[in-house]
Amino acid sequence: MTNCFLPEGRSLHTPENITACGNLEALTQAMAAERVLEGTALLCDENHDLLVQVGPFTGRIPRKETALGIAEGVTRDIAILARVGKPVAFVVESIADTPHGPSLLLSRRKAQEKALAHLLERWSPGQVVPATVTHLEPFGAFVDVGCGVPSMIGVDRLSVSRIAHPKDRLRVGQEIFAAVLSLDRERRRVLLTHRELLGTWEENAALFRPGMTVPGHVRGLKDYGAFVELTANLSGLAECKAGVREGDRVSVYIKSILPERMKLKLLMIDVLPPAEGPEPNRYFITDGVMDRWNYAPAGCQKTGGETIFSA
Repeated sequence: MTNCFLPEGRSLHTPENITACGNLEALTQAMAAERVLEGTALLCDENHDLLVQVGPFTGRIPRKETALGIAEGVTRDIAILARVGKPVAFVVESIADTPHGPSLLLSRRKAQEKALAHLLERWSPGQVVPATVTHLEPFGAFVDVGCGVPSMIGVDRLSVSRIAHPKDRLRVGQEIFAAVLSLDRERRRVLLTHRELLGTWEENAALFRPGMTVPGHVRGLKDYGAFVELTANLSGLAECKAGVREGDRVSVYIKSILPERMKLKLLMIDVLPPAEGPEPNRYFITDGVMDRWNYAPAGCQKTGGETIFSA
């Protein structure tokens, strides 16, 4: 399903957006059609209005029009300040002639209203959608699902492998895929999940073979060993070396892979230098609509995570 309300920044440099922002005639046509465009926020003034670069012009978004919930006091002003230097979506409200040139009045709030109405009407549980990470908290990752409309992915929904903080899996500004977990049309909220797109145990285990030595991250320490993550959705148990701490990057030798027990036996070889950031996500699903997802292999003696997507 084509999404015409993408996360902010995805449309900024497209030929369609550049053309629509290129001259007054095109902007007037976009205004009449209430078309969503994108520009770059140049600054936030003392009144918390945003000044936006729109092609060769500068437009203004009044504070109350900068985001959903600002006028009602539900959204904090940090949401405005955080847009400076970044792309913003908007619709053109008016174009006026002044002695200093055209004056453009814009609304980001109306762009978000249009996007949210579209998403709540067209999306369904299990649908795979694009998103952009905007903020990370210990309890989850906030993402833009279209025109700056926010949603959140709980930390337990980011991957099967447990992590201490979303920063272990994602970074701010990262473009990701997510799946719609549920839609709350009454409260106008979209709830997302992420782990189902990163593959089942079997899909991830197929990337490895016994006898390989590979890098991984220590995600848990127990008296009987260390849980080492090889991919976001695959971990194994290794004997722990002295001095190893949770979060360390290590190399491990794969002793065996046991699908019937959903188990990897590992031997820790060495502690490696830390990575510069989270490992890139490997997506096994990037489009379509899922009905059900099972992590465990068929016939496995252990049960794994399961997600049933229902309206």
